[in-house]
Amino acid sequence: MSAPRSFTPREIVSELDRYIVGQREAKRAVAIALRNRWRRRQVPAELRDEIAPKNIVMIGPTGVGKTEIARRLAKLSEAPFIKVEASKFTEVGYVGRDVESIIRDLADLSANLVTEEERRTVRARAEELAEERILDALLQESAAPAGAEAPDRSETREKFRRMLRRGELDAREIDAEIADTSGGPSLSLFTPQGVEEMGVNFKDLLGNLMPSRTKRRRLAIPAAREAFVAEESARLVDADRVRELAVERVEQAGIVFLDELDKIAAGTPSKAGPDVSREGVQRDLLPIVEGSTVQTKHGPVRTDHILFIAAGAFHVAKPSDLIPELQGRFPIRVELSSLSREDFVRILQEPRNSLVLQYRALLATEGVELEFKEDGVRAIAEIAAFVNERTDNIGARRLHTVMEKLLEEVSFEAPDLGATRVVVDEALVRDRLGELARDEDLSRFIL
Repeated sequence: MSAPRSFTPREIVSELDRYIVGQREAKRAVAIALRNRWRRRQVPAELRDEIAPKNIVMIGPTGVGKTEIARRLAKLSEAPFIKVEASKFTEVGYVGRDVESIIRDLADLSANLVTEEERRTVRARAEELAEERILDALLQESAAPAGAEAPDRSETREKFRRMLRRGELDAREIDAEIADTSGGPSLSLFTPQGVEEMGVNFKDLLGNLMPSRTKRRRLAIPAAREAFVAEESARLVDADRVRELAVERVEQAGIVFLDELDKIAAGTPSKAGPDVSREGVQRDLLPIVEGSTVQTKHGPVRTDHILFIAAGAFHVAKPSDLIPELQGRFPIRVELSSLSREDFVRILQEPRNSLVLQYRALLATEGVELEFKEDGVRAIAEIAAFVNERTDNIGARRLHTVMEKLLEEVSFEAPDLGATRVVVDEALVRDRLGELARDEDLSRFIL
């Protein structure tokens, strides 16, 4: 198995710090969990299967960074990763998706990852084959008419090859026979394994019995090259190897981020349907988290060593409202703290994808230069924190609504302003947002 990249816990936390302000405990917990995946692969084989992942529950209000930590962890780990919402699943026997579809989707993602890796390894050969197909098309189009003397094809081919590699033929178009991927009518079957699962398998079976279809398209040579490289790469990649590696990658390095765990806790007041459905989802989740085998189109997948990271606000329900068996499968619990005014100031300025940088880049495309003064940033943070205190606390997401309202006029008029400079200082912030923030009724609807 091509192992995902390994980072030390300190490196993982440092990388998360570039995008997420605060929440040190949560960062350390996920960093240790991720490093433990690498450590487990280094221990002797007889002990490796006995080491279970230490699943994590992140507890904290909305907008404090739970999902962002998971997103950044996925990019960092380069492992099969899926984010799902617990509230989207139902107990077996109810209408909705069953929890095993989480693992089936994870296996599909893993197969895509492995396929891309395998295609990169065969790309050089695929490019050679694509070049030959382009040369075949060029020779066919330049063939001598009937009755005329045919030129030396090998000499002409090499001449075309030199011109092609120098880019002298990039503006030329050729007729390309491309595989038709639009597909025909499909058939899906309702089964205990899921509609999408058996539907795909049935189509794959028929695909082996029917001839592949192609379509002729007139393409510029660069576009034809990419199409040919994609086709040749697909032919060169061993599908059986992809399936084996995909399943192994899921089993040994897969990560599931289970959001809104509190929504299926028994303590949540029921809006519709019986409470047994909510508890039933927990009971259906239990065997997957504990370790079971799920049938996927890539083969059976064991879930014993998949890492589960759950998150929830737990405003109404508590972690203790989960069934005891599920609680026991999430031994690590970290609490994320609410965000203060100082946190908002840092969130606006420090991350590599900060809102200040985003809005400056967006308006710079229209020739408008935004300059954020320190007192302006602090005023934005203060208003966001004030509105969170007086209305619903939605954490850092409040900054998006405040910034959008603050820059609404500039964003609207930017195409007509031309090259200009706008200074965002405390006076501008108070002028645009002060009255809205003070009026509780208005701030509820607008901010």
